[in-house]
Amino acid sequence: MSDKTINRRQMLAATAATGVALTACQSSAAAGEGASLKGKSVLISGCSSGFGYLGALHYAELGAKVFATMRNLSRPEAGALKTEAGDTDVTVLELDVLSDESVAKAVAEAERLNGGALDVVINNAGIGTGAPVELQDIAMMQHLFETNVIGYQRVARAALPKMRAAKSGLIMNVSSQLGRVMVPGMGLYSSTKFAVESMCEQMAYELVPHGVDVTIVQPGGFPTKIWDNGNKLSAKMLDRADDERKEAYPELVAAALRSGGGSTDPKDVPRAIAGVIAMAPGKRPLRLPVHPSRIPQTAINDVSAQTQVAMLGNSPFGPWVKDVNGRS
Repeated sequence: MSDKTINRRQMLAATAATGVALTACQSSAAAGEGASLKGKSVLISGCSSGFGYLGALHYAELGAKVFATMRNLSRPEAGALKTEAGDTDVTVLELDVLSDESVAKAVAEAERLNGGALDVVINNAGIGTGAPVELQDIAMMQHLFETNVIGYQRVARAALPKMRAAKSGLIMNVSSQLGRVMVPGMGLYSSTKFAVESMCEQMAYELVPHGVDVTIVQPGGFPTKIWDNGNKLSAKMLDRADDERKEAYPELVAAALRSGGGSTDPKDVPRAIAGVIAMAPGKRPLRLPVHPSRIPQTAINDVSAQTQVAMLGNSPFGPWVKDVNGRS
């Protein structure tokens, strides 16, 4: 009886928390629709498609000076972005998150063109694969972590010295619902996003005395090219896999190549991000769930915040932890 009562209470609490988060998500998206980003400089990784491409256009429309980065500027997406940006302030720079040299060069050029520290850096470049964890060979695992986790660290480390010197700035890291909950058959994508969540939350605490905010963006399913690109990577990986391993997971292998995102509007994510950028420094939320209906991670976010404060609230790190987890 007692266990059932506890479960019921937890379910009710989770439902209530989800409702609050959905309202917050919708408010952020609405705020980002008409927010002014005039005077803000924004560097974004992974702008060849999806949230990065749409975000570059949206932030520029709101008045920001945008540095849209991607690999291989000879690709048609670079020209398309420049054309669609029109008279807005969008500069396309080459940046490969797998290369220390490329990241350092792109960030330094953006800072030079900006005349100093960047106001906002959005880590968005990422890849995903399907199929069971056992079928994710070491080469694929290394590629996933190198892109989705180490790539974020490369970009943040390049931009932070000038941000710290200026005592201002915002690092926004695109994670996923799957950085808090997981779905069988999504391979090691969730593992990389769990790592992003941990790394960025720690960064948020450590940057409080330096005046730099960190927000972790948690999109749900949206129809972007990450699905098509992920299918290409997954197909090559499945070709390399031995038959015995594939035969052990027939249903998951059959569903490894998938389409996703439904009919949701991918621009919801840039709208919500713009809403956070427009907020006052020191008031930006640690986590930003974004989806019009499904945000199952909210209860986990709430419990995590409570646990961090309970564990460290009275420690020397207490002021940082309370500051970050007390924002709304």
